[in-house]
Amino acid sequence: MKVTICGAGRTGHLNAVLFKQNPDVEVSVLTNSTAIAGLWAEGDGLWQAETRDGRVLSARPDHVGTNPGEALENAEMVIITQPAQARPALLQRIAPHVMRDRRVFIGAIPGFCGFDWLAAKALSSHDNVVVWGMKDVPHIAFDLIAGRSVRMGGVKAELYVALHDRESTASGTALLTMLNALYDAPVTLLQDYLEITLTPGNALMHPAVLYALVGPGAPWENRPFDGPLCWWSDCPKAGAELLETCDAENQAIRRASEARLGVDLRSVKPLRQELIEAYGHQIEDSRTMHTLLRTNRAYAGIRAPLIPNRNGHGFVIDRESRAFHEDIAFGQALLVTMAERLGVAVPAIARTYQWARDYHGELADSVPDYIPSDWPEAA
Repeated sequence: MKVTICGAGRTGHLNAVLFKQNPDVEVSVLTNSTAIAGLWAEGDGLWQAETRDGRVLSARPDHVGTNPGEALENAEMVIITQPAQARPALLQRIAPHVMRDRRVFIGAIPGFCGFDWLAAKALSSHDNVVVWGMKDVPHIAFDLIAGRSVRMGGVKAELYVALHDRESTASGTALLTMLNALYDAPVTLLQDYLEITLTPGNALMHPAVLYALVGPGAPWENRPFDGPLCWWSDCPKAGAELLETCDAENQAIRRASEARLGVDLRSVKPLRQELIEAYGHQIEDSRTMHTLLRTNRAYAGIRAPLIPNRNGHGFVIDRESRAFHEDIAFGQALLVTMAERLGVAVPAIARTYQWARDYHGELADSVPDYIPSDWPEAA
């Protein structure tokens, strides 16, 4: 099987190393970085991944480059790990190079932010493409040294994927066969892609914590941070409480979607339950959302996006962070739009969304243009 991974970041790098542990898998990596491509071409091209127990896995991808024609040649499986804001342009770049004479599976890890709608629109002329997404990343990855090494954190015990609603049962069976050959954890096929779109994740989590750190009345609203801090082990109580409120509103979107569309979305569980099921043995104290976030060993060491303050001492929020450009401009924007179309009130999500846009000041002001114009009526 030939797999092309689009993106050489933490998730892309880790997946490339893990896939290459299987001698029957050919791995090609498409990157925007000429430096990473050059490292692979000019050196030994060996990529490494350190596991949680200290083992170091090594592998050389079969190809690392910036040319989509070369990277996608004969690829049966294409996995997009780039952030949501990069995906529209990426899909336009790779579309001319996707094989047309056989079935090609194109998916995103993770598959949030309405990837099914985005890919179906971008690849509308490719009737041989099967669009899919994974509910979450299969492993936490951090401490990336681009083109060289990465560290593996928490590992999911079970993986969940979904197909665009246009896809066939046969395509679902084939997808599971391919993914079960790539991952050690068992892979389960969900019934509806909305089970991924509405799964609570970064689009709820990061904006809530940002608001509690630097939003109205927050401790660092008008002053810099004295030093680095972690998203979760340093999460303020107010952030955890706001997150629970936003999560309840996401559940309201889920229930409205079920009622309007006649689908079963029971797998979209409250965030606290999702985290306990995913990381149960790694959580020391799950009594509240606050204690859960602060004591989840799978999240330990994940830094909040801070950069040195150019106007004085300490640190400030990095406005180039994916928390803004992915989680807010795409993730929250999608939830707000879906809620509006379903007639669901989401005051906490809407408040954090508007505050984050104002705080950043330069986020694109638009509804994601790939949401079907007639959704949910014609779904």
